[in-house]
Amino acid sequence: MTSDENAPAVPDGLEPVLAWVLERSHGASAVQLAGLIAEAARRLGIGRTRLYLADVQQQRLIPLPQPDLAAEERDGFGIDGSLAGLAYRTQQVQSSRAEDTRWFPMVDGIERIGVMQAAGGRAAAGPAGAGRALASLAALLVVSKSSHHDVLVQRERTRPMTVQAELLWAFLPPRTIGTDRATSSAVLEPAYDIGGDAFDHTFINEVLHLTLVDAMGHDLASGNASAAALAACRATRRSGGDLREIVSTIDRTLMEWIPDRLMTAVFAELDTVHGDFTWINCGHPPPLLIRDGHVVHKALERPSHLPLGFGHHTPDAPPHQHVRLQPGDRVLIYSDGITEAHSPDGTFFGEERLADFVIRSTASGDTGPEALRRLLQNLLTHQQHRLSDDATILLTEWHPPS
Repeated sequence: MTSDENAPAVPDGLEPVLAWVLERSHGASAVQLAGLIAEAARRLGIGRTRLYLADVQQQRLIPLPQPDLAAEERDGFGIDGSLAGLAYRTQQVQSSRAEDTRWFPMVDGIERIGVMQAAGGRAAAGPAGAGRALASLAALLVVSKSSHHDVLVQRERTRPMTVQAELLWAFLPPRTIGTDRATSSAVLEPAYDIGGDAFDHTFINEVLHLTLVDAMGHDLASGNASAAALAACRATRRSGGDLREIVSTIDRTLMEWIPDRLMTAVFAELDTVHGDFTWINCGHPPPLLIRDGHVVHKALERPSHLPLGFGHHTPDAPPHQHVRLQPGDRVLIYSDGITEAHSPDGTFFGEERLADFVIRSTASGDTGPEALRRLLQNLLTHQQHRLSDDATILLTEWHPPS
């Protein structure tokens, strides 16, 4: 969206220009967003800009519709093996002096959205503050319009989704959330054909709530069961209910409305001030506790309770379990589609390989979201991109201020 003769002049200076973008964005369509950012960049002397969004599997950066997009730019860039992808993976500005180009990460909170390319002008020289601010604003505008502009959603997809996958993605929160005390990241596959797995995470004051559910089957009824479970969880949680009440509500909801579907699940809460971790495991693989680069053997392994849907937890849900975390601890919650994924020769991916990959990846400097992204790529390669079951991972880290 470029300025026209009837539009008010764009003022000079960072703050006035950003204010102008915000004002114009209220009436801008998704197709006009990239042009609006480009006009602001021109006025700031940053040069030509391009906006790229990460696809749903975080494999490619796909350009938004924008003026004068060359044919060779329309395919985007691989997240692995490109300077644009490096900016996305590390959330750090990357520069190419030879091409007079900078790549700015587009981040919503700590959720990675994509990257902004800036070329010419002051793009590859001088302070990056204006570029960072403009990229951050672009990310916020993309997120704010994604719920009601399908163009933005379509740019994040490389093929159609099944109905059950569409249903579940509509219920899922951002993949990554966090504060200065704790971070939670999640990934799931097969992204375009997810059936019964789902996750949820949110903050309630100083408490981080975590949910991972795995409904029996891989069809629309499974998707309905998981969506109903997330809705029941949120309704109970937002009414002040605790973990035991969440378990009872979901169990009763499945019994009443979807009686032929069972579900395993883990529900947990982390007190981000004191590090108290409480959880209830209903027939699910036990979470893993990673501390100082090692899995603490059986630290979170307790006798599992019956899956949801039997009515066994209505009205009396099982008691929760409790441990006290140490600063820097990570908790890994996963579905059995991860550990039971097998190669053509029958080798299972396994719990040991799962934990080892996360430990090595984070030790090498990867953030939690990047470690999970790389883990899923490794898992897909292990099973030759033919997952026989949903695979979901939720990684939480407690990192209180010193």
